[in-house]
Amino acid sequence: MKSRTKARAFALQVLYEVDMVAHLPGVVFQQRLEDTHDGEQETLDNDQVEFARQIVVGVSVLTEKLDHAIERYAPEWPFDQISAIDRNILRMAAWEFAVSRQTPLKVAINEAVELAKHYGSDSAPRFVNGVLGSLADHENEIRQALTSSAKTSLE
Repeated sequence: MKSRTKARAFALQVLYEVDMVAHLPGVVFQQRLEDTHDGEQETLDNDQVEFARQIVVGVSVLTEKLDHAIERYAPEWPFDQISAIDRNILRMAAWEFAVSRQTPLKVAINEAVELAKHYGSDSAPRFVNGVLGSLADHENEIRQALTSSAKTSLE
């Protein structure tokens, strides 16, 4: 597994737990990190830990705005019917290409599809690709909405 892919998988596990049982992201992140040191999960290097932390914090701060963007620009898929895994994969990819912008759009979509193949249902990769394709058509609008929200929440 590629370095950033491994970090994304780690971040997805954290965000999934936060989404399902409403634990605090920082606490879950630290517990999962300790699990990697205990051999329960594959160890992450410092760069992977930092990248995973950026994703978890970035998505956590903007969850409502990310969800709104997904609902607005991909209305064919009722948000309340999206599985928790798929929902978090979509949030992560949208955050990566619209807010972080360290990852090119196509790479963010491809990485999300790979996570969906590994963690989602049989239909998840096609679903994730379709939703992110709809979001990609509105990349600039989403970026503007999310980056203004990110700045506001950091002030």
